[in-house]
Amino acid sequence: MAPSALRSCFIPVLFGLAACTVGPDYHKPDTTDITPAKWRWQASAPKDDAPKGDWWTIFHDSELNRVEALALADNQNVRAAYARIMQSRANARAAATDWFPNITANSKDKRERTSAHLPTPVPVRIPSAQINTFSETLDLSYELDLWGKVRRNFESARAQAESSAADYNNILLTLTGDVAATYFQIRALDADLASLRRTIDLREKSLAIIQQRFTAGTIQETDLLRSKTEVATAKAELADIKRQRQEASDNLSLLCGVPATSFRIAERPLHGAPPTIPAGVPAAVLERRPDVASAERLVQARNADIGVATAAYFPAISLTAQGGYLSKNTSDLFTADSRVWSIGPSISLPVTGFALIHANVKRRREAREEAIATYRQTVLAALKDVETTLAQTRYRGEQASAQSEALTAASQAAELTRARYDSGAASYLEFLDAERTRLQTERQTNQVTAQRFIATVKLVKAMGGGW
Repeated sequence: MAPSALRSCFIPVLFGLAACTVGPDYHKPDTTDITPAKWRWQASAPKDDAPKGDWWTIFHDSELNRVEALALADNQNVRAAYARIMQSRANARAAATDWFPNITANSKDKRERTSAHLPTPVPVRIPSAQINTFSETLDLSYELDLWGKVRRNFESARAQAESSAADYNNILLTLTGDVAATYFQIRALDADLASLRRTIDLREKSLAIIQQRFTAGTIQETDLLRSKTEVATAKAELADIKRQRQEASDNLSLLCGVPATSFRIAERPLHGAPPTIPAGVPAAVLERRPDVASAERLVQARNADIGVATAAYFPAISLTAQGGYLSKNTSDLFTADSRVWSIGPSISLPVTGFALIHANVKRRREAREEAIATYRQTVLAALKDVETTLAQTRYRGEQASAQSEALTAASQAAELTRARYDSGAASYLEFLDAERTRLQTERQTNQVTAQRFIATVKLVKAMGGGW
């Protein structure tokens, strides 16, 4: 491998007028074999109306906009990810400095006394002396990038910086998606709270009527006790929903970077249907997904690392130079006779250790293969996410339609049973059963509504959010 690469490059050993770059040039991994032309659940459609930028604004919810802004401003994971971007960019800038000579200024001022008893082959007594040395020099060192080692190293560092930026965008997308999903969970619990409060109010009114009937001796005591049980059970369920809401609110406060003790979100039941999100085509989704972009940038970085390792096969040519002034007296330090300089190239060529170099190149090549496999797996996961969330939005919509019909029927049945009970045509057990069914159906409807909104959030996230 090394001899063929040598024959392909012109070696300007003395002047470095031309250079070549060893290692493979980067080509984006092919994914056409795993990328479908369209989605299973939804045909491709124009994406002009798709969410861009602050995608959560498509829900037209000012409170959701507020908590998303809090999360973006104060979430500590976001700040840590931003710091990682800055580190990667600093690494790329540091790698770029290898293109330029390294120049250092040295100032050495010394006064010393020599010994009168220095070890010499001839027993000659040399008197001791005191010597002053004043030196002001500039040192230059520069390694010619004949084989593209610096270029490949910078290419790797730049690709890793771009991967970190994509990771940062992925963290933002995950964060805003989690905030929206948690927010809609809270709104679903708000709807449950409203349902239970209405139920408690109705049951307490029924209890008052039943108490009057029991006092009048027209009903049995068991009806009174059952009525009290239903009121207490509803209150217990209300307390449990309040607990769940507080826990969800605390989770949301953590995402927003706000202390849980000072975080508040007013109750507002969730109603209606989420907006429709056009899925576009798979290829466009893969271009938008930040995790796919991050994985692809890492493939480029690992590819460039091969060139860095391959450059070790070839000689390293460096130029070193020094210029300045040297004198024993400060009075004539900067005179013409005190000038000193030196210049000379140095060449280092590996004589042994080719097995180690070969092993390093092999390791870099396998690291690239690992990165390619990771990239393809990320692509497959992205396609799976979109297909899954498209199925969720479709079936959640069908479920919501059926659930709405069930709630209408359960509410009508409860009203009819109440009327029959009031007229004495139905037993109290029938009345309780109808009320329980209505409440259970109403709470299920609340949960399905929330799941539809959350499925929409997941779809936006699966598609890469805004672009």
